[in-house]
Amino acid sequence: MGISALTTPPRPEDALETLLEFPDNRLLIDLCGEFDRNLAQIEHATGVHILRRGNRLAVVGERAARDEASGVLRGLYARLEGGRGVTPGDVDGALRMRAPAIVGAGPGDQLEMFRSGMELRTRKKPVEPRTEAQRAYVEALFTHELAFGIGPAGTGKTYLAVAVGVTMLIEGRVDRIVLSRPAVEAGERLGFLPGDMKEKVDPYMQPLYDALNDFLPAKQVQKLIEEKRIEIAPLAFMRGRTLAGAFVVLDEAQNATTMQMKMFLTRLGEGSRMVVTGDRTQVDLPRGVPSGLADAERILKGVAGISFSYFGSADVVRHPLVARVIEAYDRADAAG
Repeated sequence: MGISALTTPPRPEDALETLLEFPDNRLLIDLCGEFDRNLAQIEHATGVHILRRGNRLAVVGERAARDEASGVLRGLYARLEGGRGVTPGDVDGALRMRAPAIVGAGPGDQLEMFRSGMELRTRKKPVEPRTEAQRAYVEALFTHELAFGIGPAGTGKTYLAVAVGVTMLIEGRVDRIVLSRPAVEAGERLGFLPGDMKEKVDPYMQPLYDALNDFLPAKQVQKLIEEKRIEIAPLAFMRGRTLAGAFVVLDEAQNATTMQMKMFLTRLGEGSRMVVTGDRTQVDLPRGVPSGLADAERILKGVAGISFSYFGSADVVRHPLVARVIEAYDRADAAG
């Protein structure tokens, strides 16, 4: 069943109103969220007021803002009609991907984000891109054998890469997942770490374990690690190997040297896919040692079969304050 919209005549204060009718009242309750928190989130982002009137929502505000908010509401309702839920994170994603609504257009015309095929199915939860850059990145991971994701922290570079890897493993498109990162301290000396080799390197690898545990039950992660179908290892351990039938992720690649990067990229074997993620602004290599990520970006640009995806502060999907912190540092760097 469709959603109808009606624009009422202008009010004296020049605030127009668009009425959206939602035929399924149960889905409308889910759309609004607990204590109407989803509506409040949309109001805050678009600058409109949203009023509930039975099975209708009245969107009040200027034309452009109403169109944006209406498009988001249509897309989220279409999502609910498709049997999927709506969380605050989904609302945030819809707002980031918002497009002007067209009165009378079908729900599928509203937000490209909600089209079929963009949802990654993992054992614990579905994962979707929340920005245009993330959408393009996910598409590149499926269509290119070697993909780079470059941008600041919190933009989902590694998270989405691991999600795609888990999806491909579940679907049988790869035989195993290999996750790696340079064992470089982030600006401070940690000193001697006790224990065997695994205990020494695990603190460096913890972010990769965190991502895996978001997508797979802990017992399954442990079982797959024991079966060598998931491997988490420092970059130095990649030397001399050929990685066939694997989904391979190199995280924090800005901390790989030029020689390490070349060594890693040449591990790619038959039936494998490789993803390299990094942040140019967080290089922890010793002074004077060039970043292998920067060199790879310069050398491999334009090479067939390799994609480069870039992210900015607008793609940060952590706490909104993270985006503002990144923007502030960017302004300070630009000012010299």
